[in-house]
Amino acid sequence: MKGERWKVNLKMVISTAENCQTGSVVLENTENKEEEYKAMDKIGAKELLGRLPRVELGFFPTPLYKLEHLSKKLGVELYIKRDDFSGISLFGGNKIRKLEYLLGDAENRGCDYVFTYGATQSNHAMQTVSACRRRGLLPVLYLVAVVDPDENDIRANLLLDRIMGAEVHIVNIEEGETEADAEERSFQMAKEHMARLEAQGHRCYEVPMGGASEIGSAGFVGGFIELEEQLETLGFQADYIFHATGTGGTMAGLQAGKKLLGSHTEIVSINVSHKEEIYLQKSADLAGRTLAAIGAEAVKVAPQDLHTDLNYYQPGYEIPNEASSQAIRLLAREEGLLLDPVYSGKAFAGMLDYIRTGRVPAGSTVVFWHTGGATALFAEKEILGDLVTL
Repeated sequence: MKGERWKVNLKMVISTAENCQTGSVVLENTENKEEEYKAMDKIGAKELLGRLPRVELGFFPTPLYKLEHLSKKLGVELYIKRDDFSGISLFGGNKIRKLEYLLGDAENRGCDYVFTYGATQSNHAMQTVSACRRRGLLPVLYLVAVVDPDENDIRANLLLDRIMGAEVHIVNIEEGETEADAEERSFQMAKEHMARLEAQGHRCYEVPMGGASEIGSAGFVGGFIELEEQLETLGFQADYIFHATGTGGTMAGLQAGKKLLGSHTEIVSINVSHKEEIYLQKSADLAGRTLAAIGAEAVKVAPQDLHTDLNYYQPGYEIPNEASSQAIRLLAREEGLLLDPVYSGKAFAGMLDYIRTGRVPAGSTVVFWHTGGATALFAEKEILGDLVTL
């Protein structure tokens, strides 16, 4: 595992990244070649975001506060950003920020159906369904069975999808297929479905996996601005932000926001699944495309600006590991807060390792961005693992 770590520090040259399902590995990038540009103030940055259509879905700003017990135990000033409180239902998460812009775009285009993708226990898919129901749009999901659901015992996010009445299509991974092959097949099946609906006079909006588009990632430009405002009120700046990354949309938005404001906070994105090397370029492209969408194309992001780490996801996506389980138990028992075994648990485990090994120096101010997903604590055993060990 230790061979799969990298660091990059973005430079913004940008294009686009629709479905950043594959990516790369980066440990410590040696150079941080940042072009000079004039940082924007928060008011100006929010004015740029105001150019995009947006609907109100979440409860923002989400709370930011210090984890007192863990701060003492770890020797850092550790804060948590609670995007699991984003709403709109009890089961919020980071996708709500993206969906405010994605559904704003959908409504602006006059769409009545919204299609999206993920695994059967996808947080993104479930949050898309709840957001669609809030806005009177019709949600359609194409979900790959990374872990086969039991139709006689539907659990967690898939249960919520069914309760909210989403049209759910389960795409099984066939013999000889990879997960990526099944995903590509799900995209094609959805495109054919959309074509049928549009032939009947409907208008369909396609949300990429994880909401990873320049429209969706704009939500995390706003999220970064929100965090900076909260830190300013508290009277200090963060040295580090840690968060989980999958498709790269949250990472791209945070990096775009950081560049826009000229922040020096180090953003460490802990991968939750395997990525190819193209992942960094795609994520940098997405960050730049996001900036261009709000009229800030002069701000540039390059792969070298990204710091992403592949050392903590093994043995695979939706497969638990002991470090993640220990991290979940630690936060639960020290602070009474819950993480999930797929995303936030692995990201928290990565952050703990950085702190304990001195890569985050003692006394640093660290923000852990909780992206939600605790419904996975009620998912299939293959996803949950052994969390109740004393």
